[in-house]
Amino acid sequence: MNVIGAIDNETRCKHYHTEKDRIAIKFYCCGEYYPCYKCHEEYGCGSLQVWPKSMFDQFAVLCGSCGTELTIQEYLECGSICPICHAKFNSECSLHYHLYFQK
Repeated sequence: MNVIGAIDNETRCKHYHTEKDRIAIKFYCCGEYYPCYKCHEEYGCGSLQVWPKSMFDQFAVLCGSCGTELTIQEYLECGSICPICHAKFNSECSLHYHLYFQK
């Protein structure tokens, strides 16, 4: 799957590239996967919109380790660990949830 802004095969980017930075998010506004909001600002549609709660059952988070697409709800409930391959995600991504998901 093509992830715009990714610099490695686990979806890391120039903005966030620690070992645990291995997810990409499909942005609600354009339907494209980006590693982070900064990549979306740089390469995206220019019209940031967050996923509404009523659509948290949609597949919109990609594990960069195994390539599994997770629903938003699965991602929010996974405890920063992929439920399929058990790769650890960066728990500090939660600081940016308001840029992706409705509260």
